[in-house]
Amino acid sequence: MLDILIDAVIDSLKTLPFLFGAYLLIEFLEHRAGDGMARLLARLGPLGPLGGAALGCVPQCGFSVAAANFYAGRLITPGTLIAVFLATSDEALPLLLSRPGAAGSLWPLLGVKLCAGAAAGIAVDLVYSRFLKQKLREPFQELCEDCGCEEKGVFRSALEHTLKIFLFLLAVNVALGCALELVGEENISRLLLSGSVLQPLLSGLLGFIPNCAASVILTELYLGGSLSFGAAVAGLCTGAGLGLLVLFRVNKNWRENLCITGVLYVSAVVTGTLCQLILP
Repeated sequence: MLDILIDAVIDSLKTLPFLFGAYLLIEFLEHRAGDGMARLLARLGPLGPLGGAALGCVPQCGFSVAAANFYAGRLITPGTLIAVFLATSDEALPLLLSRPGAAGSLWPLLGVKLCAGAAAGIAVDLVYSRFLKQKLREPFQELCEDCGCEEKGVFRSALEHTLKIFLFLLAVNVALGCALELVGEENISRLLLSGSVLQPLLSGLLGFIPNCAASVILTELYLGGSLSFGAAVAGLCTGAGLGLLVLFRVNKNWRENLCITGVLYVSAVVTGTLCQLILP
């Protein structure tokens, strides 16, 4: 147990400076450009899903939350919301950047999520415009009230995010180390359907774990070889952080919310499965 703890601490400490540097950049983008990017989506019209997918690739802690609030006010289309959720990478990008050997997976991941978000969003809007189209309303006064970062400075927010993710990453590393020791890597891979084209089905469900937990776990499993690239894509496409939770809170139409969740899952699994079949 002591060896597992020591290894987990060492592995986690190696990522600390990279995480902090990444979050400094992320917080700068969020504080300086967050509102402007969110309002831009409302003006894109039919191109909203494409813009939503592009902006969703920026790993902001509050952008999926802002998009959920915008959709509840009918400022953006459901396709744009789906595009933002699918493209949101949350903690995966900083974690991949913190591992020099995994940097090669960064651009393929972003490219796949961008294309999946734009394609699914456009398709959803085409269907939506024929059956359930609603008029857009005025913007909300507070878009990121659930994020809690607006009152803090860039440095403090980056530091808090870094420490929180570091501690969570440490806990995940300890848990995975114990699981590998007690259960065995072969049994864990079998449980996760390693090598099966059905693996994206399971990882897509794991992605619904709220907050940053899903992306941290999925990225660590991918880097450890337990998840294929396609399965990681499926899980990271459903991992919209707090966005889904906020959607269910601010949008009173639960049937609509469940439909969005279902479309998100199906789109993520299809994308992951295609990657699983095409990419080795």
